[in-house]
Amino acid sequence: MTDAVENAGAAQPTTGAARGVTSVSDEVVEKIAGTAARAVPGVADLGGDVSRFFNSVLDKIGLDEVGDARRGVSADVKGSSAVINVVLVIDAGHVVADVTEAVRAAVIEAVEKYGLTVTQVNVTVDDIELNQPGAAAGA
Repeated sequence: MTDAVENAGAAQPTTGAARGVTSVSDEVVEKIAGTAARAVPGVADLGGDVSRFFNSVLDKIGLDEVGDARRGVSADVKGSSAVINVVLVIDAGHVVADVTEAVRAAVIEAVEKYGLTVTQVNVTVDDIELNQPGAAAGA
């Protein structure tokens, strides 16, 4: 008899590795990280100039939800580790170092809640938002 037939009635191991592999796509991590970064005070928007331009065009033609969840964020997931890059626009009047450290901490916390290990969060400040509501009222 073969081992498969002999062991057919034996209890199988219950560890995850014995029953399959779980992987998390880059896109999922990008959405989690983008949501966390947007929630940080001082973050006006995510994405570089080109992605924000295309997003504004999509907004004007009624496709305002397309690409928003991942815009400005890229992730490279290998196994259970992730390297995340965030491109953001900060609100005028906020200290860049404070905002970027808060973004880094928020992204790490959010992604690691899903069982992944974040090895790096690289933050690029691409622009500053000068047109804040109420800013012109004092002028």
